[in-house]
Amino acid sequence: MTEMPMRSNPSLWRRVTAGYAKLLEILLAACVGILVIPVTLQIISRYTPFIPSYIWTEEMARFLFVWTIMIGAMVGVREAQHFEVDVWPDLSRRSEAAVRILSRLGILALALVFVWAGIEFTRFAWNRTSELADLPLWVIHVAWPVAGFSWIAFAGEQILDEARILFGVEP
Repeated sequence: MTEMPMRSNPSLWRRVTAGYAKLLEILLAACVGILVIPVTLQIISRYTPFIPSYIWTEEMARFLFVWTIMIGAMVGVREAQHFEVDVWPDLSRRSEAAVRILSRLGILALALVFVWAGIEFTRFAWNRTSELADLPLWVIHVAWPVAGFSWIAFAGEQILDEARILFGVEP
């Protein structure tokens, strides 16, 4: 796991991204916690006559599952865990920074695809609703550009940290 350099007075941008990351962690826990409810209702209603079979639980579970995955990916990029694979032998700190910059540039490229295609994906769903629960589909589709923008913010911050190491600006 890569530790981000600590400063005595973090910039406003770092405080904003740290707060946003904390919000994402809370939302991730909430999504997982709430996801248990419709899935449990589905399971119990299939095997017992005590609870009627609700149709809305399937769509709610699907929506929550998609958001859980996307928020988890955002948190994973922030913590440098999602797209991080240690395949290089022991490198010097500057060489490792260069490799990480290349890795994060790949994340940025994928993030730009998510933003561009995600905006189109969301516009496609803007006036559509789900079949069963009549929920607006843009609520689920907007997860893609949100993930892309989050990855840009988090990976961009990490690239700046690694560039400081690469060019010897930080100890």
